[in-house]
Amino acid sequence: MNLLLLEEADFIADDLARLSGRRLQHMLAIQKVDEGGSLRVGRIGGDMGKGTILSLSDSHAELSITLDQPPPPKLAVTLLLAMPRPKMFRRIMQHCATLGVPRIVLLNSYRVEKSYWQTPFLEPASLRENLLLGLEQARDTVLPEVMVEKRFKPFVEDRLPALLANTLPLLAHPGDYPPAPRATTTAVTLAIGPEGGWIPYEVEKFVEAGFQPVQLGARILRVETAVTSLIGRLF
Repeated sequence: MNLLLLEEADFIADDLARLSGRRLQHMLAIQKVDEGGSLRVGRIGGDMGKGTILSLSDSHAELSITLDQPPPPKLAVTLLLAMPRPKMFRRIMQHCATLGVPRIVLLNSYRVEKSYWQTPFLEPASLRENLLLGLEQARDTVLPEVMVEKRFKPFVEDRLPALLANTLPLLAHPGDYPPAPRATTTAVTLAIGPEGGWIPYEVEKFVEAGFQPVQLGARILRVETAVTSLIGRLF
């Protein structure tokens, strides 16, 4: 944990917070802090700064809070992601939050099994927990927006155009396509498909919407590798 994130409910005064549970155990077992010590802290959705430990026990900790630093800027990207296998889903959400992706659209695809949408990791509490873990790693306080779109065609035809405004739409797909650009200076809408890639119909619909297909080379990557590789290459 590189940043101790504070919920609104943690504050017992404007500059005083009380913690228990997972974050307290991390402070005791991993960070091994003592009374009078300090930690990097951030208010979820707000600024970052320093927390000075006023009291510490096995049941709770009280910290004096000073918040005087803004969180790091987000990347200029909207990620359209075919719903990953549950085994990979948590890690991908954490990676996206760590990298600074501000908006994620989880999209259906022909190769997305129906059972993927039943994963408990998609429940709001579980999803938020994994996004927070990514923010803790990156020292960020602002949660990504996550949208769920289970119907491919209505989304691409009706709702996607508004997301594409003033962005460069890129479709990641294996094939004889131009390489993905490097170090872009414009906002990007990036679509990454499921294991095995988008089917031809889906590629066609994306191209009709204005997407440019791009690739990362001859190697076929797992989705979690493609997400981090493409975002790192683009930004």
